[in-house]
Amino acid sequence: MITVVGIGADGWSGLGEPARAAILGAEEVIGSERQLATLPADSPPRRGLPSPLAPLVDELVARANGDVCVLASGDPMLHGIGATLARRVGAERLRVIGHPSAFALACARLGWPEAEVELISAVAAPLQSVARLLQPGRRLVVYVSGPDGADRVAAMLRERGFGPSRLVVLEQLGGPRERLRESTAATWAGDDTDPLHVVAIEVAGGPGRPLTPGLPDDAYAHDGQLTKRHLRAATLAVLAPLPGELLWDVGAGNGSIAIEWLRAEPRARAIAIERDPARAGRIRLNAAALGVPELVVVTGSAPDALADLEAPARVFIGGGLTALGVLDRCWDALGPGGRLVANAVTLETEASIVQARRRLGGTLVRLSVAHAEPIGGFTGWRHQLPVVQWEARR
Repeated sequence: MITVVGIGADGWSGLGEPARAAILGAEEVIGSERQLATLPADSPPRRGLPSPLAPLVDELVARANGDVCVLASGDPMLHGIGATLARRVGAERLRVIGHPSAFALACARLGWPEAEVELISAVAAPLQSVARLLQPGRRLVVYVSGPDGADRVAAMLRERGFGPSRLVVLEQLGGPRERLRESTAATWAGDDTDPLHVVAIEVAGGPGRPLTPGLPDDAYAHDGQLTKRHLRAATLAVLAPLPGELLWDVGAGNGSIAIEWLRAEPRARAIAIERDPARAGRIRLNAAALGVPELVVVTGSAPDALADLEAPARVFIGGGLTALGVLDRCWDALGPGGRLVANAVTLETEASIVQARRRLGGTLVRLSVAHAEPIGGFTGWRHQLPVVQWEARR
């Protein structure tokens, strides 16, 4: 049995009797040096947490006998090792004894209702992930690592135009050395910050890009190869991202469809496939700038670049539809209930879509967008090229 015990900055003194009994009854206790140092002298043999953690997790998964206790900071199931082990070993081999999380303590100190606050871990994920939720009026708690964690958060906010945001750094929460310091991102000076801290943010300033699909085109660095705003919103509505689903964005251009798929559903996944190395690099930059650095970018030409990829739940073909084998490879990769969406601008691509519909079924929609623009002293409609959109389901 693996027992995961949540422990706070107050160490052994803050643990209840079930947690203490689990530690003292284990054959081995694994934790950080800080956590292990708070245990009584008669505790079982101790082992420090390795870095990286993956080998330890593999060892625990393979362990057949004996009781081991793993110490976790705060709530083990909230961005903690308890959640990692639960995914690997299942509930039948895992016992979790919780503890108030740093998130809960931070909200309590600030008087913020937890249901109205977003939690982001910049420990297991890149700091750029915070950018997805930078909308004025939003409250965030960010988990960070190292004494420069708050400095990096403040710098990121300043760089993105959110310098006026309220910044509260909460150190050693729940322990005898607890300290709160308040500033703004613009004026934060992080002298002697304790390594054990979280950052609370009330977002202010900045461009405030929403999570709804259809960001302005100028949100992206691009070379013109971009699904334009209104068509992008219509395409995402048809793709309909759901938790855990994987999107292939084939012929991704500058990545707007895959990026807004991830922004709309934080538990979805996406792979952008783009043959042009410069555009592939631009996709990575756009993904980081818009808060979804987890986007996987594959540089290569379809269909060959699709050969070893995980099977998708959704496929969007934005480019390369007329290339030999691309459509069939994408269609064959979809499982039952999978969905393929393709947009056609040229007559050649439109002909391919019409032919594919005869063979595979689905629906066709013709989308036309016009913008009011000056014509001399008057105003007239300037039409974008119409787009034919095909959606088919397995």
